Amino acid sequence: MRLPTDLHRTPSSAEVESMACVLEGQHGFFAAGIAEFFSTYHALAGDDDRSQMWTCVVRSIRDRESVRLARR
Repeated sequence: MRLPTDLHRTPSSAEVESMACVLEGQHGFFAAGIAEFFSTYHALAGDDDRSQMWTCVVRSIRDRESVRLARR
């Protein structure tokens, strides 16, 4: 778990995957859009570290979605 004083650390792949799973579980099809919103919000607010983290979450959700669609 990241501490508030540890904001400049790159999130681990496990943290990114956990956030992606939670968003997909709660919001389904809209998960990537919600993560994109948070990425843009933090970028506009000048918080590049959080914006980059949310971008990683978007990428993870989209990758998982591609795998699911390829299996059809």
